Amino acid sequence: MRLPSWISQHLAALRAVLVFTVILGLAYPFLMTGIAQLPGLRDNANGSVIQTADGRDVGSSLIGQSFTDADGNAVLTYFQSRPSAAGDGYDPTSTAASNLGPESVEDTLPVPGAVDDEGNPDEGSQSLLTQVCARSLEVGEREGVSGARPYCTPDGVGAVLRVFYSSGLTGSVTRAVSVNQAAPATPFIATYEGVTVESAKPGDDYSGGVLVPIRGDAPASPAVPADAVTASGSGLDPHISADYAALQVTRVARERGADPAAVRELVDANTTGRALGFMGEPAVNVLQLNLALDRDLPAR
Repeated sequence: MRLPSWISQHLAALRAVLVFTVILGLAYPFLMTGIAQLPGLRDNANGSVIQTADGRDVGSSLIGQSFTDADGNAVLTYFQSRPSAAGDGYDPTSTAASNLGPESVEDTLPVPGAVDDEGNPDEGSQSLLTQVCARSLEVGEREGVSGARPYCTPDGVGAVLRVFYSSGLTGSVTRAVSVNQAAPATPFIATYEGVTVESAKPGDDYSGGVLVPIRGDAPASPAVPADAVTASGSGLDPHISADYAALQVTRVARERGADPAAVRELVDANTTGRALGFMGEPAVNVLQLNLALDRDLPAR
């Protein structure tokens, strides 16, 4: 008995679905999984998991970690990673950047007594510039070097004024406000073009003024490297620059009671060169370095 053509077409389609399901949904994935478990490929395929000598999984060499205590303070016996904007820090389920760019220089100061839509106290928001300045100051204090950077105030906020002119955008200066320093803080400069600089009053609107970043007298090449104060695009970068690692050697050696030369040897051993010999910069994997420290130079 000859089946109607529409039934034959449906049966052919069903056979095709079954065949391709077996080939592409079962055979191909199993084949790729098997190939991925071959020696030389297994570690990468399984997430580049790092294990301690006793077999404990401590993370992946591809994802950074924070080496801080419960209060978020740096653990001084370890090398510190760069900042992270992924969740609460290095959260692979929230990989992201801050979405703040070079024009993010003005903070939103918290207004005392104000609350947000959920009833929480108003905490304001920091610009990218102030975040960089605050981190540089913190790292400088921790490592015993100057945390000064161009366009940063000595107290670690963005050195930015709102300048008001007599004719809108031109004319003589009539008023200048340090918008990232809340009153009664002392402005980072006393005067601007002969006009006394004011501290900002939280909640006041200064949008009518012109934003003027002030470079200051900080060196063009700060002692604190750029990667120590900026997050990576993914928020998961496991590496720091060789310069940032070198900056931390003295502190780590002191806190562990170790010879700085021995710490430098471990830094060198965990430094990877440029990709293909010319792309990028040498980098240090922080997790692998700190594990090597615990293995070879345990804190006394």
